[in-house]
Amino acid sequence: QVQLVESGGGLVQAGGSLRLSCAASGSISSFSVDAMGWYRQPPEKQRELVATITSGGVAGIADSVNGRFTISRDNTKNTVYLQMDSLKPEDSAVYYCHAQLHYGLREYNYWGQGTQVTVAS
Repeated sequence: QVQLVESGGGLVQAGGSLRLSCAASGSISSFSVDAMGWYRQPPEKQRELVATITSGGVAGIADSVNGRFTISRDNTKNTVYLQMDSLKPEDSAVYYCHAQLHYGLREYNYWGQGTQVTVAS
């Protein structure tokens, strides 16, 4: 099995910064780790994509956070990061890490447990 463990959430004032980390562990060496990314779910809203990054480092960022958030990854550590700057109250949400893995021709999607980000105005 593979586990995704997130860290770095918390409470911050508007305009502040946080850095989220997500490390894949377990039987990860048996898989090919493809895209990794971050989603978020504000209270009483649907989960939405924030940012993704391929194993080759190609990143995609949602328009709502473009220019403020940066996604990166360390393939040697199977870890993905989300640097969040100029945070706004509307960024408050539970942030979930996602990883797309392949074992042969089979695709597997894993999720972290979520980490709370609260931005105070």
